[in-house]
Amino acid sequence: MSKKIVVITGSPRKNGNSFAMTDAFIRAAQQKGHSVTRFDAAMMQIGGCHACETCYKTGKACSFDDDFNTIAPAVLEADAVVFTMPVYWYSIPAQIKGVIDRLYALVVGGKDYAGKECALIACCEEQDMTVLDGVRIPLERTAALLQWKMVGEVLVPGVLKAGEINGTDGCAQAAALADKF
Repeated sequence: MSKKIVVITGSPRKNGNSFAMTDAFIRAAQQKGHSVTRFDAAMMQIGGCHACETCYKTGKACSFDDDFNTIAPAVLEADAVVFTMPVYWYSIPAQIKGVIDRLYALVVGGKDYAGKECALIACCEEQDMTVLDGVRIPLERTAALLQWKMVGEVLVPGVLKAGEINGTDGCAQAAALADKF
C-alpha cells in the first residue's frame, strides 16, 4: 500500500552524511510507490515554540507565522514521518529542534495526529553508539507521546566529514528502512 511520507531533515550540510542517508531512503521509498514530501528544516525559517498555546486559533498551526505552518499540514496528512539528522553537541540540532518542539501545536490544537508511523535516521562523529541517545531517546519519547509507531531507526556512528558515510552501510540501512513502511 502506498503511503504519504514526510521527511524532515535537520542538517545544514547538503552534501553531508545525514543527507546522503536521507536521499537513499527517499529513493527507496519512492521506488516502493510511496509519495515523499521533504522539508529541509535548516534551509527554512522556523523558530522555537513560544508556549503561548494559541495553536490553530488563527487557522494556522502556529500564531507565529513561519515555515512551520507549511510543515504542520503535511505532517497531519502524512501516514508516516521520518526525522533525519546528525548529532550536534550530543543532542538534536537546533535546525530541526524547533520543528519537533512545535509539534506540540497538534496536541494543543486538538488535531487527529495519532496512528502515524515514525522513523529516525541519524549519524554522529564519535564511535560510541550511546552518543546517538541524544537524538534517539527524545524522538522515541515524541513518537510515544503522539501515539506514533516507531518502525525503525538507522543510527550510524563514526562519521564526520562529508562522504564518510560511504565507508559504512548507513545508506544501505536507510534504503532498507523504506521496507518497513
